[in-house]
Amino acid sequence: MYCTLHCIRTSLRVAAQAHGHHLPAPALCALRTLRTSPACLTDAIATPPLDGAPKQYSPKIQQLVNDITSLTLLEVSDLNELLKKTLNIQDVGIMPMGAMAAAPSAGAAPAAEEDAAPAKKEKTHFTVKLTELKAEDKVKLIKEVKNCIQGLNLVQAKKLVESLPQEIRANVSKEEAEKLKTALEAAGGTVVLE
Repeated sequence: MYCTLHCIRTSLRVAAQAHGHHLPAPALCALRTLRTSPACLTDAIATPPLDGAPKQYSPKIQQLVNDITSLTLLEVSDLNELLKKTLNIQDVGIMPMGAMAAAPSAGAAPAAEEDAAPAKKEKTHFTVKLTELKAEDKVKLIKEVKNCIQGLNLVQAKKLVESLPQEIRANVSKEEAEKLKTALEAAGGTVVLE
């Protein structure tokens, strides 16, 4: 890139000297641009930071961050509201964990009914549903439910077990559904495969 710019600069200078500075307007504009451009490409473009090196932010961005961190909670709320209006951003609700687990099951239930209605095929995907529990095995069942559902903590597993019947997993293969059923029944629960 440097060689190309150098060659163009040199050829335009020679042409300007040969024609006594009577060049067409585009050539003069190009010459002016090249005279004011940096001699080396690295002068114009900063090298990106290496992996692991801290990123350098512009003073404008640093000042903005300092200003925002000094705001009170009410001022942050007002700033948020104004930015949403200015940038025309829609509010998006946050889906809680329980709703995420229930959302796939809501879509899976009508699909299961549609599969059963047209023909009596052998089902390949099942929904594992915990319907009852033995009171004396409640702790064991809570721990097993926590192990069966990824991302679930003990408190969430306890709430799920206390609000039976609940879906544990939807749209799982027959083998996996059978494994879950035996594990949950061994922990003291009553499981239905749908």
